[in-house]
Amino acid sequence: MSIQIPRSQTSSPDESSVVSPRRYSLLDLLQPLLLLAPAGIWLLLLLVLPTLLIVELSLVPGIRPGDVVIPRGIDNYIRILDPLYLRVLGRSLFFAVSTTIICLLLGFPIAYWLAQMAPKRWQNLLLIAFVLPLWTSSLLRCYAWITILRPTGLLNTVLTSFGLPSLDVLNSTFAVIIGMTYSLLPYMVLILYASLEKLDRRLLEAAADLGAHPAQAFWKVTVPQTFTAIAVGSFLVFISGLGDFINPELLGGASSMTVARLIYNQFLGATQNWGFGSALSTILILAVSIAIALIIKFGGATPTR
Repeated sequence: MSIQIPRSQTSSPDESSVVSPRRYSLLDLLQPLLLLAPAGIWLLLLLVLPTLLIVELSLVPGIRPGDVVIPRGIDNYIRILDPLYLRVLGRSLFFAVSTTIICLLLGFPIAYWLAQMAPKRWQNLLLIAFVLPLWTSSLLRCYAWITILRPTGLLNTVLTSFGLPSLDVLNSTFAVIIGMTYSLLPYMVLILYASLEKLDRRLLEAAADLGAHPAQAFWKVTVPQTFTAIAVGSFLVFISGLGDFINPELLGGASSMTVARLIYNQFLGATQNWGFGSALSTILILAVSIAIALIIKFGGATPTR
């Protein structure tokens, strides 16, 4: 007796495994563009076009409000090389680098204690209490430091009550660094805390079993595991410090001129030189863009252990 096998079951495996390519309709192709359109238009109008306008103005020397924009060269960029403006750039870099180093030195122990040593039931509350100043205006925080550091402020009142000489801190470089560190320290702590909370303590225990000194275990185990957070936090603080305007303006006085204050003077001050201000802004945008590119490059890198 013969058994007849249906034709559909006699097809070869190669034929049955072939999947016909999917045909995309016009709606499938336009759907991602429609989803990205609101954000794309927003970025185009508020980021790309203003940046291109600033670059165009930077090529016009001595332009003022109402003048015709006719790009003529790089005279504004050459003017930045003047020793006076180079000192301003150097001072801005000094404030940003100093604040970054201090925030890292202070923030790492704080973040480590919050992530690894603080009681678990109090961790969230302590973290909220630490970042609570960020909920207030940066201008109010700066005026609070003015109240503390001024000659008749809280700091000198405490010092004189103990028979110590008063300090003239306000309107100095030290006051600017204090204000910038206070403003940017919570960002460093938050980034480091997120990484230290996931720290693999088994590696620390293994290093201790192998006879590693605590300092060696820190540099060989803890730092490699948190290298990405250290890099991202440092770049974030550096970018924010480089463009800070309020702290140098209110705490530093006239002797603490920075790039942000210089740009403000070119656009809204008595000089009204929009071309030179645009050139300074372009240099600042370029520096920030490089820092962001480094964050993107090293932010997701896996450190070598």
